[in-house]
Amino acid sequence: MALCSEAVMALFYDIAGDHADHDDWHTYEHMHERLSIPGFIRATRWVAKSAAPRYMVIYEVADTDVATSPAYLERLNHPTPWTASMMNRFRGMIRGFSTVAASSGYGLGHAAVSVRFTPAPGEESRLTDRLAREVLPAMASRRGMAGVHLLRPVAPPPMTNEQAIRGPDAPVTWLLLATGYDAEALRRATDHHLDPEALERYGALPGMELARYALHYTVTAQEVAATEPNPTLPPDARSSDGVRR
Repeated sequence: MALCSEAVMALFYDIAGDHADHDDWHTYEHMHERLSIPGFIRATRWVAKSAAPRYMVIYEVADTDVATSPAYLERLNHPTPWTASMMNRFRGMIRGFSTVAASSGYGLGHAAVSVRFTPAPGEESRLTDRLAREVLPAMASRRGMAGVHLLRPVAPPPMTNEQAIRGPDAPVTWLLLATGYDAEALRRATDHHLDPEALERYGALPGMELARYALHYTVTAQEVAATEPNPTLPPDARSSDGVRR
């Protein structure tokens, strides 16, 4: 198992306006806040190299019950001022919790590919079995690769105040997530094992969505527990690139 748990929350989205401002908020305040919530283990932010949305964020969590935990819902229903202002700039949010249905390889490479797809009705078991037995191990065994994971979504999380600010989220589909330390090797593995026609033969519906990402930032709950939250910044101090403590 290359991930830190057997459940994740995945988010895909774009941001209107300054990306650097979003990245500062996400790193300075938001990830520390999220990883302070019981059940959150590691967070990783990725930025698209091709296709869209621009951001993919993966939170590894203890289990999918985190989606309805009192501590998590309390934060979502009481966003900080900076978070509330940022929610207005989110576009096309796809968000949801998933279980790790299968995994092969280990480690986290700097290059990632996400493949979002939907199984044909009645083909869920056959598709899972084919991917778990053949595709994931074959991809993970190639030179330059790290971990390869198949994520199956659970019921969408409840509506909260954060979501009300940005608008309804689209639910996550099935997701195959692969990373490698060699971006070109990852591209070759993806092209060889995950072309659309192959996925359809295995039992997926037409219309898979593939995007390539680069590692942008990652942090664990252990690191967060060892550090104090950054001081709250008033709006006029958020754009500063100097000392802010």
